[in-house]
Amino acid sequence: MSQRPLNVGLVGGGCGAFIAQPHQKAIFSDGTRRVVAGALHPNPEVAMSEAQKWPYPIRGYKSYIDMIEDQKNLPEDQKLDYILIVTPNFVHFDPAIRAIEAGIPVMCEKPLTVNLEQADELVAAATAKGLPFAVAHTYLGHWSSWFSRFIVTSGLLGEVRWADAAYIQGWLAKQIEKAGGEDGASWRTDPKRSGGSLCLGDIGTHALMQLRFVTGMDVTKVSAHMETFVKSRLLDDHATVYCELSNGGKALVRTSQICIGHKNDLSLEVAGTKGTLVWRQEESEKVTIMLPGQPDRVYWRGDVQPNDGFLGDVPECLLKEPRIPAGHAEGFHDAYARLHREFEKDIRAWKEGKKFSYDHTRYATVLDGRMGLAFVDASLKSNAQNGAWVDVKLA
Repeated sequence: MSQRPLNVGLVGGGCGAFIAQPHQKAIFSDGTRRVVAGALHPNPEVAMSEAQKWPYPIRGYKSYIDMIEDQKNLPEDQKLDYILIVTPNFVHFDPAIRAIEAGIPVMCEKPLTVNLEQADELVAAATAKGLPFAVAHTYLGHWSSWFSRFIVTSGLLGEVRWADAAYIQGWLAKQIEKAGGEDGASWRTDPKRSGGSLCLGDIGTHALMQLRFVTGMDVTKVSAHMETFVKSRLLDDHATVYCELSNGGKALVRTSQICIGHKNDLSLEVAGTKGTLVWRQEESEKVTIMLPGQPDRVYWRGDVQPNDGFLGDVPECLLKEPRIPAGHAEGFHDAYARLHREFEKDIRAWKEGKKFSYDHTRYATVLDGRMGLAFVDASLKSNAQNGAWVDVKLA
């Protein structure tokens, strides 16, 4: 007998908000999850109107407070199994902490909160309750990210000496934000709504998470230079952070939103004592391996052959995981679907009283979200000291 689909409630996502649409498509992708409710806008009237306009019937709520409170009045099969927070940064903490207190698992867009203090509070609350909490670092959902992690953490490249993680965009090369505006540029560049960093917090945390996920290591120290190229902008739009890794290796986290021509150019290069791995989000079907004295090896999603002279055995889960044949490209929506699929596994295990792990081997957890804020916090302190080395608060 099949299990009932998990019920998902949205916080935010109305008025054409971009990020809500790939999420809701990903939620429906397997037929085992469904969006059933939403508090889609901070204005109660708009929230209800947007719920009426949703592409399929959902329960609309005037606020996320009402949605969370209403759970105790619903039959068990209609209660929310998790909430998805797709609001600007400053509206992450309150719905998340309220959901945790109500015993509802959470998936939250990144960055987790606007500061490290709030992130620490969410970690304490989620771990005390022992419930699943995911942070939607999209690009971990690419199969090629999982494959890259396998290659590096299994030692095929030897000891990691150096990593270069970059996320380069160009959409904020000019001042397109408006004071008090609700568009993505306006709230991201507003310290009250975005937090202490624009560029490093918005996309630098993606580069950091890709680095941590693939290498299995933490960044322990940073020397940061955060810059603002667009005049009158209050937050950084470009940052370069030199890092020390937990194994003693070094890394660079480079991030910019003022490089004209770049779109969502997230990339990672990991150099070990035996070889180098190259991955790019905009070419997410492939992983390139460079070995001394050999032609480059290019591995494609869905077309990996074990024991080829480099790989050896490959975990069965990686070989069977692709759902469409090689050459039919996965993409952004599929990456989100993989995150929701893995999160669902932990929610169902939790509901059955089974153990689940807060490690980041399949998706980013609340602990990883906190690490993003710890990285930004340390970088801000380093930048204020002209790039002095600052320890990252690991716990």
